[in-house]
Amino acid sequence: MILLGTLVNAGAIIVGALLGRLLTKIPDSIRHTVMQGIGLAVMILGVKMSLGSGNFLLVIVSIVLGAIIGELIGIEKGLNHLGHWLERKVGGGQGSIATGFVTATLVYCIGAMAVLGAMDSGLRNNHDILFTKALLDGFSAIIFTSTLGIGVMFSAVPVFVYQGLLTLLSTQIYNFVSQTMLDAMLAEVTAVGGLMIIAIGINILEIKKINVANMLPALLIAALGVPFSEWLSKFL
Repeated sequence: MILLGTLVNAGAIIVGALLGRLLTKIPDSIRHTVMQGIGLAVMILGVKMSLGSGNFLLVIVSIVLGAIIGELIGIEKGLNHLGHWLERKVGGGQGSIATGFVTATLVYCIGAMAVLGAMDSGLRNNHDILFTKALLDGFSAIIFTSTLGIGVMFSAVPVFVYQGLLTLLSTQIYNFVSQTMLDAMLAEVTAVGGLMIIAIGINILEIKKINVANMLPALLIAALGVPFSEWLSKFL
């Protein structure tokens, strides 16, 4: 079953969120310190991911253009509206479900394991990466839900849609690019995703509010920028 890894991943988030719901009565001081630890860990992960770029100029251009496109489209606003809609439907504190939904969605969707795992499922019907991601996401969902609320559970839906589409699209990818080109594209996408992960960490630490969701188009620009850069280099 080609979508098995994605199904398990989404299910692990739901289970983890339900378990985390049982831990919502922990003291605010502990909850605050735990979130600070998560924020720091997320930032370190982002730094590690961003250092894998072979063309950092492309990373900068991707972030800039992606942010412009995202702001014009209003991706962050759309996610927040969806989160607030969920709040009205299922109840919850003001902004609690929206915050948990948006934060968890970005953390679970932006990263090398989401892309590589989905592609491995599509190309080789191998779900090992997504099974590993499911384990990590499930445990982190427990922590996120205990601090950010039940909105984390609803992030399972965009995770399923995002990774599912990547899995289905990847079955045809070798019709368009070579393995070498694909590796280069993944490296740049991972680097751009790393910068966005750092921004998520900054948001979690409440250092400054960054509209990370509006940068999501940067991932596509980074992927397309690799073959474009190669084509352009032939004329320079």
